[in-house]
Amino acid sequence: MNVQDAIKEYINSQAEKKRSDMQTLHALILKVLPEGKLWFLDGKDSEGKILSNPNIGYGAYTIRYADGTTKEFYQVGLSANATGISVYIMGIEDKTYLSQTFGKEIGKAKVTGYCIRFNHLKDINTDVLEAAIRYGFETTSQN
Repeated sequence: MNVQDAIKEYINSQAEKKRSDMQTLHALILKVLPEGKLWFLDGKDSEGKILSNPNIGYGAYTIRYADGTTKEFYQVGLSANATGISVYIMGIEDKTYLSQTFGKEIGKAKVTGYCIRFNHLKDINTDVLEAAIRYGFETTSQN
């Protein structure tokens, strides 16, 4: 199965309200980065053991570790969880930036060092979320 089909299947597997929110967010992120690389991580290790929630990734950047090794990973991620949806903004060095910059204006969301988690899309300001996503792409594109 190709990445686009896996993403479609994952989104369609969600309950109606979450599915609609995920489809809207998927379209929003694709609007921001229309030519970016798409990822789908099923959350399982090589033996099929579940390690995390499945997630969709957008874009690509290189993570540089202290020992000099590198790894390619997505810039922005999207995942359904038990209580709602998480948007991951990867590669931000200042772990207070998201909450300080977007936390007060985003609405009913928990904003951590790299994650914006909310129950329903209607509870947040999508313009602020889009600004955070744009920031994530810009920041990791400069690395």
